[in-house]
Amino acid sequence: MDGDQGQQTALLKKRFVVTEALLQVPYDPIAYLERASVHANLGYPDLAAGDAYRALLLTDEINNEGFEYHEQALEALRSRCKGGVPVILLSQNPGHLESSGGVERTAESVDEDRHLFEVNRTTSIHCYQRLAASLLLCGCLKSAHDFCSRGLAASPDNTELLTTQEHIHVVARKRLRGDDVDMNDLPDQGLVRREIYPWNEHEPNRFSHETIDFLNAELVKVAPKCEVKIAELPTLIEGLTSTESHDMATNKQLGLFAKEDVDPGETLLDEYSILTVNNRLKESLCDACSTELPNLGPGSSVVGCPDCEDTMFCDKECLARAESYHPAVCDKDVDTIAKDPDPKETPNALYLLLLARALAMAQTQQCHPLELQEIKYIWGDFVQGTPSTVSLSPLAPSPPIWTLPFSFASNIAGPLHILEKMDVDIFDSLAENDLWIFNTLYGKFRGTASARVNKRDGRVEVAAVHPLWCLANHSCDPNVRWEWGGQMRFWCREKRIDEALGGIQKGEEVLSHYCDIELSVKERREWAQGSLGGWCMCDRCIKESGEGSE
Repeated sequence: MDGDQGQQTALLKKRFVVTEALLQVPYDPIAYLERASVHANLGYPDLAAGDAYRALLLTDEINNEGFEYHEQALEALRSRCKGGVPVILLSQNPGHLESSGGVERTAESVDEDRHLFEVNRTTSIHCYQRLAASLLLCGCLKSAHDFCSRGLAASPDNTELLTTQEHIHVVARKRLRGDDVDMNDLPDQGLVRREIYPWNEHEPNRFSHETIDFLNAELVKVAPKCEVKIAELPTLIEGLTSTESHDMATNKQLGLFAKEDVDPGETLLDEYSILTVNNRLKESLCDACSTELPNLGPGSSVVGCPDCEDTMFCDKECLARAESYHPAVCDKDVDTIAKDPDPKETPNALYLLLLARALAMAQTQQCHPLELQEIKYIWGDFVQGTPSTVSLSPLAPSPPIWTLPFSFASNIAGPLHILEKMDVDIFDSLAENDLWIFNTLYGKFRGTASARVNKRDGRVEVAAVHPLWCLANHSCDPNVRWEWGGQMRFWCREKRIDEALGGIQKGEEVLSHYCDIELSVKERREWAQGSLGGWCMCDRCIKESGEGSE
């Protein structure tokens, strides 16, 4: 075993131990800081930031006697301080505890309450340090700057925070291409690793007979002429040369194939998904399927939730389907979250709403979010996880390729806020609501979600994940068209992109399109880079880019 692999194995073992401790004592801010350190050393600054934020929330609980988890968090900290100041607080920038007589003092040697609250103050400063540095590494400069400023307000001479602040300014000038940087204009959207985490035990073997048999049984209900088979696809990469394109790497994925001939114009899939959301606050859309509600009046099929106001459904069938998610949010104050967003934030808002729907489904069905049938078999364009050391220095080389869009608001604060609105204990439900789970869900959604615009104003207002529809692989020369209202529908194209007659022969792969195929090859590849993690390498893109020429 080489050194890097041995170090990763040791860190993963340590992560397991600390996580198990958190599952036993979920209100321990010190344990969260310890796990944040492990995540940082493993090359996951996003997960480190998530742990540090939970620790920071717990320090607030300790400081405020009337807060919900005050007693549990205080008792957890008291237990950790019985043997002296926790080591994690002494390992970086020591000296915060000098006001209570030096770092060697124990809880027994000074007034316990005074000592505990001084340790808690030190813990919060370490949280700010970890948050600022980690978010900087993720590229979330505005959030990094905000936490850095909050930390310096509490500890003005903190060396680590001052150094991080300098690095934020350096990176900001580099990204904004200027020396005069307004901190209010700092970018806050970054990128992190998109992978199946080493500890993720919820991903099925997508190529097993069991998985394929299950998916084919589901397909019979919505696409009787289709079947799932293993397909060989070109690997999505960037910067391929014309020479390399002739010897292109491939990877195995699932795909849809025709079991019999399909005529031009023929419908071959019709799928309903409860994993559908909309971002309009006061629009007349069904809460379950986001279809325009029928007109109200005598004989209308529209029904409301009997237990909460303003939640309406197309009909009794949608109301019945809503039983798979609505009880978790029924009569809860979640209606305004991520609704009517700034146009620039529309994609992030819709993905957050999809995450919220998945969390509500998991909470209602009392299962792990990654075990939901609508999510479990989706592939998130993950890459192989490898050790990844990153440097805080702005002069350091770029980190390994990271492709999952990430922000503090969408990936950390937003999901926790939603869970709190659902009356979920965000600390005691760590096993189901950890940040790596949110990231995994986002990875799956970003590669498979479809969107619909409002016909009146052209704004994107609805997003959905149809787990069987998304089994069809992407091509910029698709052989099907699709549209959806309350249900997703595939039909065979009458003509291909080159005007050739459409139709799908028995055994041929069903090829969908995930982007606007009228775009130029450059624009299509820019889309693929952001959503799928690499350039589209379909035959059309290779041909139009000149990569396939001799």
